Amino acid sequence: MRLGEMVIDVTPLRSASAYRLVFAAQTLTVLTTALTNVAINLHVYQVTGSSVQVGLVSLVFGIALLGGLLAGGVMADRVDRRRLILTTRSVVAVVLGGLAINAAIPHPMLWFVYVAAILAGAINGLGGSALMAAIPSLVKPEHLTAAGALITVTSQFGAMVGPTVAGVVAAGPGVAACFAIDALGYVAAVLLMRRLPELRAGKPDEDHQHPFHAIAEGFRFLRHNAVVRGLLLIDLWAMLFAMPYALFPQMGTEVFGGGPSAVGLLYTAPAVGAFVGALVSGWAGRIRHSGRALIGSVLLWGLGVTAFGLSGELWLGLLFLAIAGIGDTTSEILRRALLQHHTPDHLQGRVSSLWLAQATTGPAVGNAEAGLAARLLGPAGGIVAGGIVCVLGVCLVAVTMPGLRRASLQGEPCHSPTSTA
Repeated sequence: MRLGEMVIDVTPLRSASAYRLVFAAQTLTVLTTALTNVAINLHVYQVTGSSVQVGLVSLVFGIALLGGLLAGGVMADRVDRRRLILTTRSVVAVVLGGLAINAAIPHPMLWFVYVAAILAGAINGLGGSALMAAIPSLVKPEHLTAAGALITVTSQFGAMVGPTVAGVVAAGPGVAACFAIDALGYVAAVLLMRRLPELRAGKPDEDHQHPFHAIAEGFRFLRHNAVVRGLLLIDLWAMLFAMPYALFPQMGTEVFGGGPSAVGLLYTAPAVGAFVGALVSGWAGRIRHSGRALIGSVLLWGLGVTAFGLSGELWLGLLFLAIAGIGDTTSEILRRALLQHHTPDHLQGRVSSLWLAQATTGPAVGNAEAGLAARLLGPAGGIVAGGIVCVLGVCLVAVTMPGLRRASLQGEPCHSPTSTA
């Protein structure tokens, strides 16, 4: 493969005008949402002085997001996805505006923050499933991997740049300005995506299907589709057993002997690796054996996390975390493309919602598991043990699920794009 083929493929931006609108809107909101992610925690702590309250707000948001994703998956397979995306993003902009006003008044109301967290979580969930389900309708099948890689690179860029910008804004104009900027970002995204074509999905005879039956149909599809089931299962091993983020503060201070700056570097290193991995992801859409590449990328994550736990030196630990980040973003790009490639259009919303729900809840459970393992084995020992379990689990999935090993993006997709504008 030539060096030029390693660089991220920007063909979807050149050939699909509708996708360009989504990409621009997503890039904008990823950056502005990073401000709110930092500001909301800082705001709650300023109001209450309690880390417990900060954690509770995050928990409430996560639960609401999970419910919104499951409901949104059903809705995305029944209604015009464009309308659902625009409506939900408009409502979130209003909620963020309310947070900005609440933060600006002399005595901010904590109850309003909780209400806003519930509304923002649920509504973002409704729209998130629709947005992911819409992507296969906006690009040609052979460009699915590239489209996913471009979305991923914006997410990783936001993860690197957003928190720093949020800190500067919060220290200057204040947290209310962070919320206001995010609200304006959502408004701008709505204005961009108003130009999208209609994205109607689903089968006419399913419009009156009971929501629980509709969700059950999504689970039945997972049970019978070896590729989609396999890619969800292999990611579960990585999220549950090789998720070291909760241990970074302890690793930075006790193992590496650093302070807050060392901890910050530990959180930054995987995002840097992931960003680099996305930039050189052009090969992912050109190889024949996509399933094998997915297995290899998850193995790279598990091995990188294991090596991080064994490193003992900060610079070496950062290097291994960056390598793990490359594996993580490569895995995300391939999983997203394989899921969309092997899922019929009328099920894209529900299957996307299950994938997003797993991606939302899995890391939280994995970080909790890492904390318990650290109490038994120490922080480094817990990370090493989790990494080894992840590697063994990935090998088990690879051996027992030949359908995943044979998966490819080169064949005819299950969906039938309704638009390639």
